Amino acid sequence: MLSTLFFMGMEGRTISDLFINEQIRDREVRVIGENGEQLGVMPTRDALRLAEEAGVDLVKIAPTAKPPVCKIVDYGKFKYEQTRKEKEAKKKQKTVEIKEIRLSPNIDTNDLNTKVNSARKFISKGDRVKITLRFRGREMAHMNNSKHILDDFAQALSDIAVVDKAPKVEGRSMTMFLAEKR
Repeated sequence: MLSTLFFMGMEGRTISDLFINEQIRDREVRVIGENGEQLGVMPTRDALRLAEEAGVDLVKIAPTAKPPVCKIVDYGKFKYEQTRKEKEAKKKQKTVEIKEIRLSPNIDTNDLNTKVNSARKFISKGDRVKITLRFRGREMAHMNNSKHILDDFAQALSDIAVVDKAPKVEGRSMTMFLAEKR
């Protein structure tokens, strides 16, 4: 569980990848005290001695810095705080789903209005909408004449949505993406 949680500001390193105490192999490290005060650059042995005297751990928090940054902190407490921060950040994240609406070239205006209303609901919830105009059989010969259906669809939703990706032909279908106006 812990190896999948990411520590923010560590260039993609996981919390369990942090080096503590004797695992730190650098000659010199920049040390930050328990209360966040800068203790300066010192040999790793001296930093370990300081951490030992305080009864806590020396944790390497920025391995790519020159010299690497280590913090004197209780490792268990530090790990707990980081996982809690991660969970908070995850809660605040908004996932945008893509909802798909399929149309055919010979759609009637009332059917189109129904599809527009469902797209309006999706967009008002904050989702992106993918409108797919599918062609079958002989409809393939008149693809360029059917582009107006997607244009009408976008026009009907122009008050709340913008065209994220313009209509594009992909195989037997023409797709367009709509996103909420910002």
